[in-house]
Amino acid sequence: MHIRANLINIMLQRIDPVEITVKGGKIVSITPTSEECLTYILPGFIDAHIHIESSMLIPSEFARLAVIHGTVATVSDPHEIANVLGVEGVEFMLRNGEESDFKFYFGASPCVPATPFETSGATLDHTAVETLLNNPKIYFLSEVMNFPGVLGGDEELMKKIATAHALNKPVDGHAPGLRGEELTRYIAAGITTDHEAFSYEEGYEKLQKGMKILIREGSAAKNFNALHPLIDEFYNQLMFCSDDRHPNDLLRGHINEMVCRALKLGHDLFHVLQIACINPIDHYGLDVGMVQVGDSADFIEVADLIDFKVLKTVIKGKIVAENGIPLLSSITVKPLNKFHANPKTAADFAVACCEKTEVIVALDHELITHEMKEHLACHDGDEIGDIARDLLKIAVINRYEDHCPSVAFVHGFGLKKGAIASSVAHDSHNIIAVGCSDEEIARAVNLVIESRGGVSAVAGEEGDVIALDIAGIMSSHDAFDIAHSYEKLSNWVKEELGSTLSEPYMTLSFMALLVIPELKLSDKGLFDGTHFRFIPTCA
Repeated sequence: MHIRANLINIMLQRIDPVEITVKGGKIVSITPTSEECLTYILPGFIDAHIHIESSMLIPSEFARLAVIHGTVATVSDPHEIANVLGVEGVEFMLRNGEESDFKFYFGASPCVPATPFETSGATLDHTAVETLLNNPKIYFLSEVMNFPGVLGGDEELMKKIATAHALNKPVDGHAPGLRGEELTRYIAAGITTDHEAFSYEEGYEKLQKGMKILIREGSAAKNFNALHPLIDEFYNQLMFCSDDRHPNDLLRGHINEMVCRALKLGHDLFHVLQIACINPIDHYGLDVGMVQVGDSADFIEVADLIDFKVLKTVIKGKIVAENGIPLLSSITVKPLNKFHANPKTAADFAVACCEKTEVIVALDHELITHEMKEHLACHDGDEIGDIARDLLKIAVINRYEDHCPSVAFVHGFGLKKGAIASSVAHDSHNIIAVGCSDEEIARAVNLVIESRGGVSAVAGEEGDVIALDIAGIMSSHDAFDIAHSYEKLSNWVKEELGSTLSEPYMTLSFMALLVIPELKLSDKGLFDGTHFRFIPTCA
């Protein structure tokens, strides 16, 4: 392969016309040329922290969407499937990822389950994590979500961190809102990154104390606007990531979108590309090429330095996408799952009346929630929602054992009718639902149960579900088909059911994530994520 283009040398901060020769998957020569070149060559983009499972696609199908946007590699935490299937799930991700030409770099998840306050499908103790970390295909210890456990010196958790240090593998952090002396102690445990900073001040403090900050722009959590002012001063310590990205969003764009936004805001080209292409390689020790002689031939060709339209994506010397079309093949996999819930009735979602009720306040584009207390009407001794005030029932149903649902109330979804449900519910992936009536909640939940995992919506007699046959959180089907089906379902929820959220399903999935403050719901009850304790639904 011979390519003539303007080479963007990020480290030397210069652009020169060259001819690049690729042989055997490696760059064998880079020769200056005097000919005018109209396109640009640069290292491929890297998502520095993502849960592939949140795309609802298996790794090989995720890759088919990512490569059209110039992404050549991901640093991937498989804790979603690990919470369902344990080591078996992680091994599935490794196998399927290896069958693709895309470069996946997986970690060992230390917080499975994320907390002891929910029911998960598996547990990874320090012995299991040590076994994974000793696998050369595992590159790092994934996000340490249980930051209270770190601060409290939890023995099991500290053993996992110590093992990663002994093997010289990086330790990822997860500490939303952590500041001051507690942040200093968290970093002192040897935790080097954080992707949860949601304010400039928080990001600045963490950077000043030596952490690497990952600027996140996912389907639900969007922190780019708050954190991009850090780029000019701290570009050596920053990376870009999406964390969680739904298939329709991934079809539209990936890390390339963050690059374009940063440049349009006036940030230096070379600084932005160092963040997007180089810093993850250095931090995690990835064998991704940086367009140097002897490197793996991993690069992209773009039309310009404004919109960064990707003309060609090359991985290991193979063209994997060209002009928006992926050249990676789909890979057939056998379904695997763990799903034991039985159908529910409307009566299962009844809530006894309270004088005042605790209400979760969901926020668009944020994983954090707020808390408020409201008076709700009662009917026949049961508390009912108030659609006019956007106070709706929310429920979490154990998918691993057949138990009664855990039910509370939520504000912020804006539904005017119907209900939605999903078995994508971080991090234990029980079934979560929100709706305007007990009957509709039960119908939406039962569509998910009948499919043994999926995302659903109902309104009156209408209903639809996208089945997720891999662990109840991913589909093995064509990425483009799933992206279009999900877009259609999501639009129906917003346009017909009335949800005011930009990504109702992604926001719903985080209403069970107990490690993010303030108020969340697990299959065991309403949880105060600030003080790490259950609280009654009656205020």
